Amino acid sequence: MTDAKSLNICVFCGSSPGVNPAHLKLANALGEQIAARGHGLVYGGGGLGLMGATARAARDGGAKVIGIIPHFLNAIERTIPGIEHEFVDDMHARKIRMFDLADAFIVLPGGVGTLEEVIEVMSWQRLNLHDKPIVFLSDTGFWDKLVSVLDDIIKAGFAPESLHADIESDADIDTVFKTIHRRLTEGRKAQPLGGKLDKISDLV
Repeated sequence: MTDAKSLNICVFCGSSPGVNPAHLKLANALGEQIAARGHGLVYGGGGLGLMGATARAARDGGAKVIGIIPHFLNAIERTIPGIEHEFVDDMHARKIRMFDLADAFIVLPGGVGTLEEVIEVMSWQRLNLHDKPIVFLSDTGFWDKLVSVLDDIIKAGFAPESLHADIESDADIDTVFKTIHRRLTEGRKAQPLGGKLDKISDLV
């Protein structure tokens, strides 16, 4: 199966396998499907955990895979032989380079680093700096509580109702790729920026 347009899919995910084997299974399946659909993989460059599983499966399926990793993490996260890597100076450069190469983002289960990566690209999208699709993926409901927190942020008035349109979360791989295709086809409507002032004294 090959999608009409080849995309570079950036995957954010844990450098640990976690304790639930379903997450590692999902990472393998996603890598296989990225390759089967004719897409490329951009990832954090490590060879461990969900990160390594996704990259190996994509590589073994024939996908073009590129890992972006800071020099200091090279030995720690054990880069995979046979995969192209770009080495950068720090974590900020890593995120910028991954963003530049990506057409869309898929977020597998992961830890603090995964959360930091996706929140940053969501923040850039909130500021209308890009319209690349961002989709959370978990068949175990791993991201459900985060999506609930984002809903609470909207309800509390710290983000506009229109942010709901940017929060995509799917439970299976086929649906994720349908979501990405829909978002790329429909485009994204820019969101309003700035807070709402109820009275002039709010400025003082």
